[in-house]
Amino acid sequence: MFRIGVSGSHRCLPLQYSRHVRTRTRPFSTTLSRREILDVSSLPPRLLPRYRESSTSSLLSLQWPEPPRNILIIPKLHNPKVTASAISFANHIHSEYPNLNLVFERRIASTIHESLPFPIYTSDASQFPAKIDLVSTLGGDGTILRAASLFSLHESVPPILSFSMGTLGFLGEWKFEECKRAWREVYMSGSHVAMSDLQDPHTQAAARGRPEEEESHLHRNWEGVRGKSMGLTRSSKILLRNRLKVGLYDAAGVNINETLMPTSTIAEPQHPSPQAASKSNCRGQEYDTPSRPFHAVNELVIHRGPNTHLAIIDVYVNNHFLTEAVADGILISTPTGSTAYSLSAGGSIMHPLVKTLLITPICARSLSFRPLGLPLNTKVAFKLSEKNRGRELEVSIDGRRCKAGVTIGMEIRVEGEMIGPTPDGGWAGGVPSVIRSPIKGAGDREGIAEDDDGWVGGLIGLLKFNYPFGEGQ
Repeated sequence: MFRIGVSGSHRCLPLQYSRHVRTRTRPFSTTLSRREILDVSSLPPRLLPRYRESSTSSLLSLQWPEPPRNILIIPKLHNPKVTASAISFANHIHSEYPNLNLVFERRIASTIHESLPFPIYTSDASQFPAKIDLVSTLGGDGTILRAASLFSLHESVPPILSFSMGTLGFLGEWKFEECKRAWREVYMSGSHVAMSDLQDPHTQAAARGRPEEEESHLHRNWEGVRGKSMGLTRSSKILLRNRLKVGLYDAAGVNINETLMPTSTIAEPQHPSPQAASKSNCRGQEYDTPSRPFHAVNELVIHRGPNTHLAIIDVYVNNHFLTEAVADGILISTPTGSTAYSLSAGGSIMHPLVKTLLITPICARSLSFRPLGLPLNTKVAFKLSEKNRGRELEVSIDGRRCKAGVTIGMEIRVEGEMIGPTPDGGWAGGVPSVIRSPIKGAGDREGIAEDDDGWVGGLIGLLKFNYPFGEGQ
């Protein structure tokens, strides 16, 4: 029996009790969380997915040969709300899928690494194409274009899972509130596990109720993440968006993509052969570029910029002279870019699955100069005419200005990027966009195509296609 005397905040304890307290005291660790930034070079090489065709859909099915490991997260810049969402998303992925490596651009990593209790990775963007398995964007269409630009000198782009958190977000497929479901679907795509109920409280019950033959479909590489599959018959749907292949040439016919293109993924310079350099005439020239072409998701724009005089641009189609464009500028876009600058300039809206190139004049002098659609494999060349009174025109790709403009004698060669299956069962070309799958049961609506659900909804809800106006509307 003992007494505790209290005087203010002072307590007197018997010696025996104080010893007892000291011997029972449990030491606590003061080790700090691993808030580290590591280099991407230490990560395993990129994992290439496969895309399978479907007899019931014009979209492709994403099939991972094994779980993706290196994930690049790209949030919208200068937006604290989006940055906080990116931190929340990263924490969710790390807690539920601990074997993944989360990668950020340098400027993002330096900002958020103190908020994450686990190491993250970063490097110069030139290392991303060899390491990144999957990209996730949080922002608007500009953020998606920024992500795609990291792979603009490469033919293969990782799948892009986009969350719409920007101003318009016509290309963004998912709402951020759906991030857990969206991530689970894209991560498990190809795991071949049947799981009919996706709600966490019921996953164990569903697993116990599965027949043994259904269990056998579980791919061994996913056994550590049992219970998260979307089902045997369900996988992430992929839309491969065509890109433009752009080559910029000086007056001598030498490719100068690496010095002028607005990209952070500059490759090692590749010097053209003397034979290739001598082919500077637009008519009858070869289009086999000595350097890798630059890829654009939306459009290439040639504009007079601050010059007071209209631009004069000679346009060639498959080595044939088409017209002399006299306008503020001219642009060539993909179907994806048809709802961007081209639309504002009066161009037509094209479905992203249509294989075409769109040439759209910008404020042309002639009223008969109308937008023109061409097959995707058409070779188009723009050459600055000697009639130009302004000696240099601005060039921009996907909204980003090149470091220098085009001058007299220079030309820009453009053709569409071809997309198709490869002999090894894969697919080549395009930007793989993870398409939002309809809510369970929504795909059963008669006459509603799953492929077009988001695109049509975007036209109506975001672009206000054929929106009525006037009194009483």
